[in-house]
Amino acid sequence: MKKIFLLITLFSLLFTSCGTAPASNYTYQQPENLDDGLAVGTLDEVGIDPALIGQAVDRIREGKYNEVHSLLIYKDDKLVLEEYFVGHRFQWDAPYYHGRWVYWANNKPHEVMSVGKSFTSAVIGIAIEEGFIESVNQSIFDYLPQHQYLNTDGKDAITIEHLLTMTAGLAWAEWNTAYTDPNNSSFNLWINCDDQVACILEAPLVKDPGTHFNYSAGCMILLGEIIKNASGMNIEEFAAVYLHEPLGINPPEISKFESGIVAADGNFALTPREMTKFGITYLNRGVWDGEQIIPAAWVDKSAIPYRNNVRIKIPGTDAGRNGYAYTWWIKEYRHNGQKINLFYASGWGGQEIMIFPELNTIVVFTAGNYTTKTTAFRILEKYILPAIE
Repeated sequence: MKKIFLLITLFSLLFTSCGTAPASNYTYQQPENLDDGLAVGTLDEVGIDPALIGQAVDRIREGKYNEVHSLLIYKDDKLVLEEYFVGHRFQWDAPYYHGRWVYWANNKPHEVMSVGKSFTSAVIGIAIEEGFIESVNQSIFDYLPQHQYLNTDGKDAITIEHLLTMTAGLAWAEWNTAYTDPNNSSFNLWINCDDQVACILEAPLVKDPGTHFNYSAGCMILLGEIIKNASGMNIEEFAAVYLHEPLGINPPEISKFESGIVAADGNFALTPREMTKFGITYLNRGVWDGEQIIPAAWVDKSAIPYRNNVRIKIPGTDAGRNGYAYTWWIKEYRHNGQKINLFYASGWGGQEIMIFPELNTIVVFTAGNYTTKTTAFRILEKYILPAIE
């Protein structure tokens, strides 16, 4: 009888474990108040299930999602989750782009990759509001005086808006080869160009501007040059005055080509808390700490797909199909029976600033998944969205 009882008990435990989620070893702690402009609170205060979040943190720590370096959640005006993990620093010339192994923390800036494109977009919106640029509908050649000789074959039809939406129509090969491949257009800018603006504009116009999406770092570099010619400041200086300093962000050093042209496509590092501040400003339609930093209408346009920019599959990510506008990606979800919208800034390797206006929520990831498929959306959909009431 004793053996029968033990067998029944064992099968009962196995049956129960198959029907329930594994217990979490995670001990939740409220984020630290650093007096950096971010109010803090707890998951319970904002109606987020700590058990599901604990499971997510456990699985990340176990390496289930490859290299996730940080996960932050901001909801209802409070930073309620801030977790950091171990992983590699980015290193261009290392295997898998993995440099030194570090313990990530709230004081360690992380390469944001193409999240920086959304900073470039914000700067253009501010420049228009401040009167340095008249309109997104202007030809790019209105602000490229040294490159008028390249205004040929209908290229004067390319507008600032076309650069913001990756619909310039210029030949550009970025997504179909590795970034270290000599045939990659972005790689060529660093290796073979003395004047990056000229190299971009010398490419033939292969599509009518505004009609076809083609992801291009070159579009962002042209926007950086437009800012310089319109304002008299390079984009790094302009962003420091009009964006970073108002947000209380340490102005990052942006990479430059040997020509001195700024690589305005996203070559700088921020802490995940600084990424969150930028996200809060977009969540609040351009307002930070009571001040309108980015025009509200600009934020609105960033959250609605531009023309035919829909159902775009981003290589190397788990994001599925997306819309695109003004450098922000766009998706829809169903949550508790209601349609909710997501617009997000995204960078190579799993850098994400995800904004859910209907949920009053921001989710921030940093990661090092440069040669493996990113995992942020798997974590979002399996744990984070279900955890939000």
